[in-house]
Amino acid sequence: MTGQNGPNMRILLVDDEDMVRDLFRCVLTDAGYEVMSATNGIEALETLADQSVDLVITDILMPEKEGVETITEIKQKYPDTRVIAISGGGRVKYFMPLVIATKAGADRALHKPIEPDDLLKAVREVMAA
Repeated sequence: MTGQNGPNMRILLVDDEDMVRDLFRCVLTDAGYEVMSATNGIEALETLADQSVDLVITDILMPEKEGVETITEIKQKYPDTRVIAISGGGRVKYFMPLVIATKAGADRALHKPIEPDDLLKAVREVMAA
C-alpha cells in the first residue's frame, strides 16, 4: 500500500465490462489517480501479488472469480487494502450482493450506474477513513 490519498494514489479497477472500465479509468486518471485494471478476480489477485495498490474497486458479478470471493481473498491477503464494491444487478436500493460484499470486507458499496462525482467522492471518503 502506498499510503497516499489524492494524486498518485494507485487504484486497481476490476470489472468485466470494457465500457465501465474505460469510463471509470478516464474519470479516475483525470482526477490524478494511477489506475490499473483487471477483467475478473483472478486477474485482480495476480496484479495484487505483483504490485501494491491503495484501493481496489471491484464489480461483484463477473465470470471466473466473482467479486465477493475476490474481496474476501483481498482482505485476507492484503488487509490494509481498501475496497469499494460496485454492481448494477437490479433496481433495488439494497441489492443483496452489495450487502454481502460489505459483510465480506468491502469498505463501501455503490450501485451502478455511478455518476463520476459520486465515484470520486466515494474514493476520497474511503481513503480518508
